[in-house]
Amino acid sequence: MVWGLNQPQHATAASLWITSPHMVGYSIHDAFKLDPHSPDRIFAILFLIARTPIFWGLFEQAGGSFNLYTDRYVDRAGVPAPIFQSINPIYILLLAPLFTILWTVLGRRGLEPSAPAKFGLALLQVGLGFLVFVWGAYSVGLQNMTPVIFVFLLYLLHTTGELCLSPVGLSAMNRLAPAFMASLIMGAWFYMTAVGNFVGGKIGEATGGHGGEMSKELTLQVYSTIGWWTIGIGVAVLAVSPFIKRLMHLDTLRDDDRLAGRPELAEPAAPGMFPQAETKPQTR
Repeated sequence: MVWGLNQPQHATAASLWITSPHMVGYSIHDAFKLDPHSPDRIFAILFLIARTPIFWGLFEQAGGSFNLYTDRYVDRAGVPAPIFQSINPIYILLLAPLFTILWTVLGRRGLEPSAPAKFGLALLQVGLGFLVFVWGAYSVGLQNMTPVIFVFLLYLLHTTGELCLSPVGLSAMNRLAPAFMASLIMGAWFYMTAVGNFVGGKIGEATGGHGGEMSKELTLQVYSTIGWWTIGIGVAVLAVSPFIKRLMHLDTLRDDDRLAGRPELAEPAAPGMFPQAETKPQTR
């Protein structure tokens, strides 16, 4: 039933336009019922969530127009085009530990970018990925096949962008959302991911892939346009990130350590909620 309702694109677009304002209005209305900092945090959440469709719209070209481009216009040496979509998860496995170390080291030195700044960096990288790919395609001439190295470079920049946005965004939603709105905020996050997929479909349609009329020149023009626009948006997000960070009121944000059954436990540290505060047992 859901599949059938989503087949007409105008129906999908209408449902997104109708439900999005209601979700935003409900979140803002309920936020003003709480402590003075909650409305600011909700505005910060909404700002971050509103950037995600831009990122995912570009990122999801991997399974659409970019896959078609790879199949038709990239020198693949006989490797099937869908195989190249495995590059992203491989990069994730290789780079995720490095990003964990990077954020930890920068955090200890007080240099870790804020969540809004990481969102800006993510947009810069996903846009730059397309621009690097377009440059690579033009560098060898439109009459020649695009070197496969630029496919790897695009996926590399998109993966590093994903590591700056996806885990960071999920963590920010969980921390900033009021307890009674946690499920709604997480639902809104994934809802906007769905909007990003819709945006991605529209981008793919612009390349001509939707009707089977894709051309190399048109696709590269679309990639160049969305790349530059996304970089511009990323720069704007970086510029306002200090203001958005202030709206998060991290200095007054406290983790809710209430755990079911915690009062009945013999030792306060028994649940292992804050292991960094635990002391080694004394030996007799």
